[in-house]
Amino acid sequence: MSFIEVIPDVFQGITTLFHSEPKIAITRIFLILLGFTLMYLGRKGVLEAMIMIPMGLGMATVNASVMFFDPLSIHAPHGMSTLFLEAQVGSGLEPVQAAADTIKILGIDWLQPVFSLTFSNNLIACLVFLGVGSLLDIGYVLARPIVCMTIAMFAELGTLVVFPLAVYFFNFTPQEAAAIAVVGGADGPMVLFTALVLAPPLFVPISVVAYLYLGLAYGGYPYLVKMMIPKKLRAIKMPPPVKPPVAYNSMEKMIVAAILCVVLSLLLPIAAPLIFCLFLGISIRESGVKPLQDLVSGPMLYTATLFLGLTLGILCDVNTIMDPKVLPLLLLGMLSLLISGVGGILGGLFIWWVTGGKVNPVVGIAGVSCVPTTAKVAQKVVSKENPSSIILPLALGCCISGVITSAIISGIFCSLLKADSGFLVNLQQALGNVVQ
Repeated sequence: MSFIEVIPDVFQGITTLFHSEPKIAITRIFLILLGFTLMYLGRKGVLEAMIMIPMGLGMATVNASVMFFDPLSIHAPHGMSTLFLEAQVGSGLEPVQAAADTIKILGIDWLQPVFSLTFSNNLIACLVFLGVGSLLDIGYVLARPIVCMTIAMFAELGTLVVFPLAVYFFNFTPQEAAAIAVVGGADGPMVLFTALVLAPPLFVPISVVAYLYLGLAYGGYPYLVKMMIPKKLRAIKMPPPVKPPVAYNSMEKMIVAAILCVVLSLLLPIAAPLIFCLFLGISIRESGVKPLQDLVSGPMLYTATLFLGLTLGILCDVNTIMDPKVLPLLLLGMLSLLISGVGGILGGLFIWWVTGGKVNPVVGIAGVSCVPTTAKVAQKVVSKENPSSIILPLALGCCISGVITSAIISGIFCSLLKADSGFLVNLQQALGNVVQ
């Protein structure tokens, strides 16, 4: 056999481009370029570098490294795959065979243990929430709880609007629609959790879309603020409160965190894993045990975030993107985040009106709950108009409240729309009557 004849077997990534349909080959090239773009934007600080750099490189690499396998291989039912991970291992097989294939593939694919043991069971989302909680000062919420929670509830508008749209106009099931709609809560771990509970078949594309849009949307939020809030209002300098805010000590903050954790878990037990991790992180912060806080907020959070971004990038292969449900999912995800941003700003304007102009309405965008990104966006926009106006403490309170409200809404969706829920049966009957 000549060297020319063995080239296709040696350079399999290039070979698969020529053996693929043109649209698949073009999509692979597009995803490779998109991966490079995400890395660049992460490095420039336009997007979140901790997520986008590993995600972008994973996306580019997985779409470059598609190889040929035996069509009967567990890796490649269609004859093409990679050695990164298999997201659908064992699907459609008998339980014993599925378990055997899972054990086999854990020893072959590099990222399979990460995916199977931490990603597909939401452990990695819980670890991220634990780390995020250890960075949150719940005192910002306690300083003005009514204002913060009101704005946070307004900022869930995208979730509430997109859910019926996805059901009525795009023919998603109620579970799929809910999993897509919670993208508007802008809380990545909560999106992962809800998608895995309600829509496992769409878990991968929803997760990928959510984190792509969470990065892209924040670049657009400053323009949304400028469109909806006049310059005069953006420059408002918030007066000091008539009464000095109560200074809560660490013990009081820990007690509040513990009570909130128990109450929310009692009301929404299905979301208890993420609720528990969030408030455990807050409790660790207030415990005074600095080595533990440093561990959770440092190595644990950064490692979980690294593998989260990397796994999402690896999952974003051509087969995922070519799913016919992905395009409407892309549109609905962006719409949900856009409407949530609009809702948060409307909440800020509402609070500005109620308080007689004492609250800068720009804090409303911080109700969209990615901590602390949207709070920084709010302060940055205000600082450009009035460098002496400081709204960051209140914005952080709104941001933390947004995490809580997104957990509540996700828990409500998961409770009402699980397979054996009477509410779901009634909803499906109602939808059937509407269609008829």
